[in-house]
Amino acid sequence: MFTGIIETLGTVAQVTQEGSNFHFDIVSPITHELRVDQSVSHNGVCLTVVAIHGDSYRVTAIDETLQKTNLKSWKPGKKVNLERCMPANGRFDGHIVQGHVDQTGRVEAIQEQDGSWLFDFSFDPATGNVTVEKGSICINGTSLTCFNSKNGSFRVAIIPYTYEHTNFHDLTVSDEVNLEFDIVGKYIQRIIRGYQGN
Repeated sequence: MFTGIIETLGTVAQVTQEGSNFHFDIVSPITHELRVDQSVSHNGVCLTVVAIHGDSYRVTAIDETLQKTNLKSWKPGKKVNLERCMPANGRFDGHIVQGHVDQTGRVEAIQEQDGSWLFDFSFDPATGNVTVEKGSICINGTSLTCFNSKNGSFRVAIIPYTYEHTNFHDLTVSDEVNLEFDIVGKYIQRIIRGYQGN
C-alpha cells in the first residue's frame, strides 16, 4: 500500500523486451536502500524489484500492466515518480493508494498561476470511473485533490514543491498519465451499480 507522496525521481536507463514482458532498468538515489522482491510504485504502478546492479534496479511489467498504463511508452531518459510501500508505523500524508492503475488519462491544459500550476485532465468515463469535487485522485503515483470534477474530466492544482519534486514539470499537453481513482469511491460505486455488464 502507498500514500501517493512521491519520495524521489528515478530515470529509465534501459528497456528490454522479453516475450510480452518489458524489463525496465531504473537509476535511482534510493537504489541502495531497495531489496529484491520489494514493491515500489513507479508513476503509480506497483512493480516488484527483481534485480539490483550498482545504482540501478530492474522491474518487470507484464502485458496486462502495459495495456492499462503509460509504461508502454517509456523510453530511456524518462523521469519516473517513485514511492516505496508505506511502513506500518508511517503517517498517511496522502490517501490510500494501491498501486493498481485503473486507466490512463490525458493532459488537456496547463496554466501557470504566479508560482503554482493548474492541470486539466480528461479520461474515458465509459470505464465507470468517477471523480468527486475535492476528492482524492492519484496521477502518476501522486496523491492530489481534484476539483472542477465533471464526467470524464477534472482539474488539480500543483504547488511549487510538488511541481519540482515529481515529473509534473515534464508533462506537456496531450501527454498520457496513469490514473488510480479513490478506492472508497470505487467500492461505493460497485455497491450501487452491482455487477451488471461486468
